[in-house]
Order: sequence, then structure tokens, then C-alpha cells
Amino acid sequence: MKRKAVVLLSGGLDSTTCLSIAHKEGYEVYALSFDYGQRHSRELDCAKEIAEYYSVPHKVAQIGLFGGSALTDKDISVPDYREDSGIPVTYVPARNILFLSYALGYAEVVGAEVIFIGISSVDYSGYPDCRPEFIEAFRGVILTGTKSGVEGNPVEIRTPLIDLSKADTIRVAYENNAPLHLTTSCYRGKDSACGTCDSCMLRIKGFAEAGIKDPVKYK
Repeated sequence: MKRKAVVLLSGGLDSTTCLSIAHKEGYEVYALSFDYGQRHSRELDCAKEIAEYYSVPHKVAQIGLFGGSALTDKDISVPDYREDSGIPVTYVPARNILFLSYALGYAEVVGAEVIFIGISSVDYSGYPDCRPEFIEAFRGVILTGTKSGVEGNPVEIRTPLIDLSKADTIRVAYENNAPLHLTTSCYRGKDSACGTCDSCMLRIKGFAEAGIKDPVKYK
């Protein structure tokens, strides 16, 4: 019997790479996305196409609790990329805490032993819930707050990209034949990526460093 994995699938490059890793390792994948009031639906459309590409079940959880971010509030403008050590306005409060909580519940329901999440602490936007310290803290939640945890069989959290640069993530994706042509990274969510937001710039930089042509369209 195949081992089962829940993969958090945003429709972006990183989560698609994670799905490709889980697929390559032979997991029976359950893809999980979230409609959390984000400013555009393009990423969910991409996630649906990616799940169909891999022929895996795909659930979209509805969460209406978010706000206070440029990714959820249309009266907060998405800024262009800039070198800054602070937490940007694109930070969505407690997003990965809730995403992982939903994924954990789903994993226990379907009998999955692992959750894949495509966070990186190398080339990322400075979000606090993308750091190894956060993942370690959440592992403690699993151990103490779930049936699988207290019975000694805790659901594992896999973060295969956490120590990789964006270029290295792209290389892994291409080695796995991941469908990066179906992904979106742009925070603005238009038909063509803006090429200037934080996420676009990290992607452009990554493809340039990897020496690979990006299959998505930019303005």
C-alpha cells in the first residue's frame, strides 16, 4: 500500500516542486489549497490545473478569516520589490499556522503520514512563518495536540525546500519534470506576471541563476 501525503498546493513554483518531490517518492498525494480571500483567484486556477496534471485529488478549503495584508485587501497596494529586512505588507497574519492546522486535520482523516509544505528560509520575503523555528514549534503542536502525536505516530512535516535557494528549487523542479508552465508567482494575479513584485523578482532571479528560461509570461 502506498504511503499517503498531503501537499499544500498554492499554484506557485515552490508548492508545485514539493508536489513533484512527493510524486517522485511514490506517495499517494492529496493536494490541499485555500481560498482565504486573496485578491485574485489565478493561483487557485493554477493549483487546479497542476492537480489535474498529476491526477491527484484536490480540495480547496474556504477560510474567511484573513485581512490586513496586501494579498487580501484591495485597498492595500502590492508594492514593487525592494531590499528590506522588515516584514512586508504582503505578510498574511498567521497564514501558515492555519494552513498547517487544516492540513494536519486532513492528514489524520485520510491517513496520511506526512505533510509537504514549500517554504524556504533562503530566497523568501521575510515572513516569520517560513522559518525553521516555526516548523519546529508546529511539530510540538502535532506531538501534544493530535491523536497520532500522543499515540507515538505523529504526522511528519516535510520542508524539502527550506534550505534551497530559488535557483536550486527550480533545478529540482526541472529534474522532476514539474509543470512549471502551469504555475503562477505574481502577487498581482494578472494574465501576465508583473515582473516587479517581490514574488516575481525572486522568481526571475532564481531562473536567471539557474540558467533556465522561465515558461511564464511577463509584461
